[in-house]
Amino acid sequence: MAKKGKGRPLFTVKDLPKDWEERIINLSKKGASIVELAVELDICRNTFYALSERDEHFMNTVKRCKELCEAWWLSKGRTELDNKDFSYTGWYMNMKNRFNWADKKEVKEEKKVETTIDYSKLDESTLKDIIRQLKSDGGTEGTL
Repeated sequence: MAKKGKGRPLFTVKDLPKDWEERIINLSKKGASIVELAVELDICRNTFYALSERDEHFMNTVKRCKELCEAWWLSKGRTELDNKDFSYTGWYMNMKNRFNWADKKEVKEEKKVETTIDYSKLDESTLKDIIRQLKSDGGTEGTL
């Protein structure tokens, strides 16, 4: 069992540079990634994520940073429409990887339908046709 009070003290927002919020917001306005924000604060990515889970103000700032970053990238794609040298493939791949864009999401839905048939009201010929059909289906679809 671990003893309390041992180990490295927990990293908090108080350990960040005084102007941390302004610095990462300004970088995000230029499309910076989470890794770039962490480097700017001189912390590793894991500490960045852990801090955003523990501190509500930091978490809300990071959410805002993500919005600013995505807005910058959207603007870049929109404003470069007439630029033949702009790499739309690279831009699009970036959007897919960073912001979970997808080409198309297909949803396949299967439904099982069960039917009850009152065989006592069917004539012999119809019953034989049903039995023949069940046998041709491998006998797994439905029972008599």
